[in-house]
Parts: sequence; structure tokens; C-alpha cells
Amino acid sequence: MEQLVGVHHHHSSSSSSLSPRTPTHAHTHLLRIPSNRLRPAAAADHLHHPSPHHTHPSPHAASKALRVTPPFFLVLLAAVYLLASFTIFSSPAASLRPSSSKNRAKLLLPMADSSSSSSSVPPSTGLELFELDGGRIRAWISNVGATVTSLLVPDKNGVLGDVVLGFDSLDPYLDDAQLHMTRFSPFSQAALDRKCQVCNAVQPAGVHIVGQFPMAFPFCSTLFKNGTSPYFGCIVGRVANRIKDGKFTLNDMQYSLAINNPPNTLHGGFKGFDKIIWEVAEYIKGENPSITFKYYSKDGEEGFPGDLSVTARYSILASTTLKLEMEAIPLNKATPISLAQHTYWNLAGHNSGDVLAHSVQIWGSQITPVDQTSIPTGEMVLVSGTPFDFLTESTIGSRIDQVPGGYDHNFVLDCGEVKSGLRHVAKVTDTSSLRVLDIWADAPGVQFYTGNFLNGIVGKGGAVYGKHAGLCLETQGFPNAVNQPNFPSVVVQPGEKYSHTMLFEFSTK
Repeated sequence: MEQLVGVHHHHSSSSSSLSPRTPTHAHTHLLRIPSNRLRPAAAADHLHHPSPHHTHPSPHAASKALRVTPPFFLVLLAAVYLLASFTIFSSPAASLRPSSSKNRAKLLLPMADSSSSSSSVPPSTGLELFELDGGRIRAWISNVGATVTSLLVPDKNGVLGDVVLGFDSLDPYLDDAQLHMTRFSPFSQAALDRKCQVCNAVQPAGVHIVGQFPMAFPFCSTLFKNGTSPYFGCIVGRVANRIKDGKFTLNDMQYSLAINNPPNTLHGGFKGFDKIIWEVAEYIKGENPSITFKYYSKDGEEGFPGDLSVTARYSILASTTLKLEMEAIPLNKATPISLAQHTYWNLAGHNSGDVLAHSVQIWGSQITPVDQTSIPTGEMVLVSGTPFDFLTESTIGSRIDQVPGGYDHNFVLDCGEVKSGLRHVAKVTDTSSLRVLDIWADAPGVQFYTGNFLNGIVGKGGAVYGKHAGLCLETQGFPNAVNQPNFPSVVVQPGEKYSHTMLFEFSTK
């Protein structure tokens, strides 16, 4: 059973011993009074070393001169002040909404707009948020990581609720918690002292070292408390999930990747597709709204071979279905590709507590068990008679205590019911709101994760996301497939097209 269950810590974590606090982004502007270095050299010399032959004006004359002609440094100071004021007040706001507003549930940010229902949006390097209004459901999606930041869905009474976890600012989606995490080497003094080498935050005892590697607490807890995103709502890639030791061999060439989750590579490395500002290629409003993002991943990015052209298109269909179409084309070298959408779902509402009462059905009769570093052993084991058996609807909380750490495992999807070429992956039901989510996709596997390491993250509207506050169903290729010949291949040849389509279909029970 140990081998079946494994210890699969795929996501970020935090410590319950630290008090959660709302992230702050202070921008202090200081005006310094210029020193004598800003004065003419001769004048400064005279101030400190007056010449015996220099004739000093009378006190009355000096006083009159001061009244008539302001000193040079005061004029300079006034000019600096006016310039700074103009710059500050003419710059766009860095956050999605004023920090003092606590009662607004919707993210706000200036975005590309057009009076027409279809628009091609010029490339932008700024952080933007776009609304897709399908009538009965409404989504807000950012060009940061092609991230779904909010999704309003009606409950049994028609009341809209935001069913995805996220933040009120786009900054946390870009913050690189893994930069802090990776500085914990299992062989360093910092690991022994349990201190982050970036911010010097002391971590709780017993959370960093599990066996030989710092697996149980992969992120710095202080940074995590401050609101760094554990892949909320984004697209991860170039390869989702883990690659063993950050290495693989392709066409007789060994590639070494960024090790951002020691000893492995996770979700594409330090700066995967979730940390990228995607180009907005098209934004269509109206009856069937959509937004298309593009990204050009260069050869060698995070260690992966070849240039890669990637697109991701979100659209709302039939008023209550969100569709995601992802495509990627290698331009000059074969490369592994496995993209995944990493939304954390809570159908009762993002701020409603844990999801243990949600019922889940997964059309997967096998899982791929993992070793102590969360890498699949290569086996495929039947779920029947185990806590992983979700072939019929079961509540998450009914057996989660039988899975060390909680659910975070890859399910091998069966060939069951098909819709528009997509397999029925999973069904999630909230017993309080009676919202239902059906997921359809064409990927071979789905990673089921129950937010095991969410612990005090401050999210939208000041909501505090505790353990199991959300669940993920990430359809993707199998973890470490590039190193497992018996797994479905994730390698795509130059000129071939990788595609991955998902449907998120909402209803009420």
C-alpha cells in the first residue's frame, strides 16, 4: 500500500505556525535635500575655504540677495519635486484595485477594450485582465500565465459565486516563490538552520527535510504567506508535473533542466509558462466571447530544446461552458510538450472553506504510484478497493485520511463517454450550492490534487485559503513521461502540432 499511495508532494506548502497577513506592496518615494555636491564647485570651495582676498558682502546685502534670488539647490529641488509628482500621478496603477477597498469581489484592471465585438490586440508588455461574459457565467482571464483569476457561476438559486481561488493583484502570480524554495539545498547550512537564504525567514521545525530532500515544504513559508501563487489558475509548461532529476535524453542528446523542485523539475522550471506575460492575439466579445494568447518559447528556455510557438484560446460556449484549446508547434527541434490548466476549484465559492464535502467522480481505473521524490515508478496500479477509487461518486473527505499528505496523484484515464472527441474526465459536485462541474479533455491523464499545502494564503477579498480550500483536476501527459518509455509519449517533432483541449461544463443538481 505504501507504494500505491506514495508520498507525492507536487505543490507548494506553507506553515500553520505563521500568522497569515495581507500582502503589501509599499512604494515609498523619498525626496533628499541635495548636498553641497549639487552646488557649483567654486561656490562649495568658498563656503568651506574662504579666500583671504575674497570680499564678503554685508549682512544686509546677503539678506537681500536671498530674498531676490533663491539658492540653486532650492530651484533644483522644486524641479525634481514637480517631475516626480508628474511621473507618479500619470503612471498606471500597479495593482488590480485600491488596497483600501475590501468589499469588492471582482478584480479590476485597465484592459484592452474595443467598441466592436472582435478586436486584434497589439502586443503589450503590461499586466492586463480581460472579461469573458457568456451571460450565465463570467470569467476574468489575465495575460500573466494565461491565468483564470475569477469565474462566476450560478448556484441552484441562480446566485453567482466565484468558484476559483486567486488574488486581488496580479503581482503574486508573477512572484517566484520557487526562487526562495530552491535556495534550500539539503546539503547547505541554511537547510540545517531552516532559514531562507533569500529573505532569512526561519521555517518551522520538521517541515523542510523529508528523507534526503526538502520535499514537504518546497516554498519559503513567509513568502508563501505573503501571497505568492501556488500556480493558481494558470497554464503550466513547457512540461507540466515533474521530470526526474531535471534530465532527459532525446535524439542521443542529454538535456539538463532547471531544478526548481529538488531533485526534480516541476511545471517547466523557475520561469515556466505560468510566469510569462503572454501576447494577446485576439479578444472577441459578444455572444461567444473568447480570448487568444500567444507565446514564443525560445530554444534553451529553462533547458528545453528548440523554439516553440504556443497558443491558448479560452472561450465561453452554450452559456455555461468554458473551453480551453492549447496548441504548440516545435519549429526546429524535437521537444517534450505537456501543457496543463492549473485552476483550484471550490464550487461552494472561493471563500467558503475546504472542499472535503465535495463529491468527485474520476473516470480513471488506474493511477501511477510514485517514489519518495514524487516520480512515478513506471507502474500502473488499479484503484479498485483503495482510497483512490473514484469510479463512483465519493466525497473527498471520506477517505483522504488514508492517503498520507492528501490526494496528489496522476490517474490513467479510461476510454469511456466521449463528447466532441473529448473523454469524460471527472465530475465534481458541491452539496451546499449544488453546483456541478464536468470536465472533458483529450489528455491521457489527470492529476487530482486537494490543496494539501494551502495554509493561510491571503486571497481575493481578504479570504484566507486554508488546507484543502481548493481542488485541482489537471489533465496532462503522465509525470516524467519523457523518461518512461511505457508511458504515452510527450515528445513532439518539428512541424508537428501538439494539441490539448478541455471543456469545463457547469450545471446544477
